[in-house]
Amino acid sequence: MQIGEVAERTGLSLRTIRYYGEVGLVEPSARSRGGFRLYTESDVARLLLIKRMKPLGFSLEETRDLLDTLDRLESGAADEGERAELTARLDRFEEAVEARCAALREQLAMAEEFGDRLRERRAATVGRPRA
Repeated sequence: MQIGEVAERTGLSLRTIRYYGEVGLVEPSARSRGGFRLYTESDVARLLLIKRMKPLGFSLEETRDLLDTLDRLESGAADEGERAELTARLDRFEEAVEARCAALREQLAMAEEFGDRLRERRAATVGRPRA
């Protein structure tokens, strides 16, 4: 599929998709005769993975590391020792995601509490005569 369809399906801008190609995260699988970037379902899945990592604060380097780890594992070319190391890296990513999710839950709870307190104060002050 062409980049416009990929942008529509992923919710990413054309500029972002091109940038991810420039930095080597998701390069188009092919080019049309006219030179248009062509992407596969696998490319779209890769873009969606990147999109999910970004709000969790993963850097481009961390994203690249995870993608390289997944690529290596999925290729089946890793020997037993390398496979164990790659699996350990995935475990560390999983732990990082859990920690970031816990931090976000805590932030959300604080934001909700803040909103509740504002509503309480507003309700307490509405209708009170002005001095």
